[in-house]
Amino acid sequence: MERMAAISERRGADEHRRKLLSDLSGRVIELGAGTGSNFPYYPASVKQVVAVEPEDYLRKQAEQTAIMAPVSVSVLDAVADELPGEDGSFDAGVVAQVLCSVPNQNSALAELFRVIRVGGELRFYEHVMARKPLAARLQNLADAMFWPRMFGGCHLTRETGAAIERAGFVIERSERFIFSPAPLLPLPYILGLARRPD
Repeated sequence: MERMAAISERRGADEHRRKLLSDLSGRVIELGAGTGSNFPYYPASVKQVVAVEPEDYLRKQAEQTAIMAPVSVSVLDAVADELPGEDGSFDAGVVAQVLCSVPNQNSALAELFRVIRVGGELRFYEHVMARKPLAARLQNLADAMFWPRMFGGCHLTRETGAAIERAGFVIERSERFIFSPAPLLPLPYILGLARRPD
């Protein structure tokens, strides 16, 4: 996964991350920080990032990346179903290529809804289920046969936009595009902003 992430950055994921985090401010919780790929792109208007990463190796890498981040980043050992923080204690949440691999997408989003304040934002950058029937069938086949076992629990067939709305967030903007994080691997992605309503 770490090698694939490096290839993805070289192929343009860095620009998606810049767009994802543009104009973000306040106190932020990032779910599934991985090696800290988002850290260099947080704007100075962000006061603090609490980055959650449950996997030991990735968390150690993220801790090293956090040292060079342009904003204050704390990397914590926690899971999506039990996020650190009181109710409404964050101005924003960030999910980037992680909702595909959490064990329970609904409970992870419920926890994000809990810790993000009323009026706060959820920024998302996730690969999702294809709309074209043939591509969707291939994604289903890959998920059933090998994909989650090979790629750290990642699933190709999640309808993440719908899950974000089911959790209670209101999507204010979302763009859908095809991106190849590795050669010969075109996947549909969504990138956007949702808000916790009053």
